[in-house]
Amino acid sequence: MEPSQLAGKQPDRELKVREFARSEVFARTFRDGMELVDKTASYLDGDGREDAKALGRRESLAYASASMRVTTHLMQLASWLLVVRAVREGDMEIEAASEAKYRLPACNAASQEINLDGLPEALLSLIADAEGLYERLARIDADLFAERSAILAEVHDAAAQIRSLREAFGEG
Repeated sequence: MEPSQLAGKQPDRELKVREFARSEVFARTFRDGMELVDKTASYLDGDGREDAKALGRRESLAYASASMRVTTHLMQLASWLLVVRAVREGDMEIEAASEAKYRLPACNAASQEINLDGLPEALLSLIADAEGLYERLARIDADLFAERSAILAEVHDAAAQIRSLREAFGEG
């Protein structure tokens, strides 16, 4: 795809992102996400400390790993939500928000191999809520931004190949 074709697709992509950022769905998702961050932080700093003290050695290690994982996921989610809110409020351009550093990374399967047996129900509930929200936002992220990222990579790759050909034939 040539850069001129990218320019033709860009307004559609920008409209889609702007419509989502201004939607009630985003507003509700933002509230839910931030509430989950607060709820998790409150649990881990309060009742979770007491729950963790009552665990055996194996469960304590699993608790530490699980709480670190859920905290990481929630920080990634909060960052993503704040980027979309910045787009909505005009504080960030869609082009900047489309950069790879703002995408939600795929869940690492190795990090999900924590044995959750014996962990407090409150932590398990927070983990389930965070994973559900993460999956939902990852789908939205892919829908809003993945195509643009792929197109930009394709344009970059094509331009690099054309430069290589020109250099090979002495035209560069």
